[in-house]
Amino acid sequence: MRLTTNAFVALLCAACARGGGRGAPATAVATEPAESRHLANVRQLTHGGENAEAYFSASGRELIFQSTRDGRACDQQYVMRASDGSHLRRVSTGAGKTTCGYFFAGDRRIFFASTHAADTACPRRPDPSRGYVWGLDPFDIYSANADGSGLRRLTHYGRYTAEGTLSPDGRTIVFTSLKDGDLDLYTMDVDGGNVRRLTSTPGYDGGAFFSPDGRRIVYRAWHPTDSAELAQYRALLAQNIVRPNRMEIWVMNADGSGQTQVTRLGGANFAPFFAPDGRRIVFSSNYRNPRSRNFDLYLVDADGSHLEQVTTHPEFDGFPQFSPDGRRLVWASNRGAAHPGETNIFVADWVP
Repeated sequence: MRLTTNAFVALLCAACARGGGRGAPATAVATEPAESRHLANVRQLTHGGENAEAYFSASGRELIFQSTRDGRACDQQYVMRASDGSHLRRVSTGAGKTTCGYFFAGDRRIFFASTHAADTACPRRPDPSRGYVWGLDPFDIYSANADGSGLRRLTHYGRYTAEGTLSPDGRTIVFTSLKDGDLDLYTMDVDGGNVRRLTSTPGYDGGAFFSPDGRRIVYRAWHPTDSAELAQYRALLAQNIVRPNRMEIWVMNADGSGQTQVTRLGGANFAPFFAPDGRRIVFSSNYRNPRSRNFDLYLVDADGSHLEQVTTHPEFDGFPQFSPDGRRLVWASNRGAAHPGETNIFVADWVP
């Protein structure tokens, strides 16, 4: 989910969606007993294909997400109602590949990453003989009106620049870029100005989100631990690919200081997001069986203590985000798939 979180979904999914229009109505889904502590009234918002990385508008009334619906070979950005999945519409250009949409400016505008400046076709996928690797496609970040009009390019690097999310005050975008030769985190103003590099340790830093008070950033990272690992990592980067099977959760101050590792679980730990109280972090992990397709959602304190499993479904659960009022959780899952590997968007009431 791209060197983005949707790449996890791409690994798991084989089907592509056809559909669109107003969208199917939300479907109530029975939760498993072990999930009932935090998740109530689970609803399925999309139905079929690959759908992922759904993020709430500031009002909490809409979600922007990426999908291969309409018979597309790679993701475009769509918006739908968060309550029932209705009023579905595409808001990206339809060209190239997109990822990581987000609302800003009082929900009047959106930003997302796209490869359409490099090529209007979908980027070529990495050679499968290399095993599980992500292609570092030539994304740049764009903003647009909420209906997709008024497109404006914010970055002009021509190298992987994506994974953008917004600060609570609506002024700053945090994102990942390969522009300086490594996969590091940066911030910029919402108009693309005042770019500042936050991380510099060799390795991958990405998937960042601000805390509710805007003072901290949570992210996923993998830093090679010896010269052989570093050489291999850099050799893959030179070919615009990366192998993401080991990542842990980190936090830092919003200015990049105080970088601290939160988890030491092994496997792939990704898509972290602060809980409404700012003290806990929800994230997705396969640490119990790093070779399996099953990712579950977990909660952990920001200091790494009190790890708690949230979902127990034997399929993929990932990309969690709390609604702005903290009352709902949205995530992507393979549960209830009509065909093997389908990934759909789910929303549930959050029980603290």
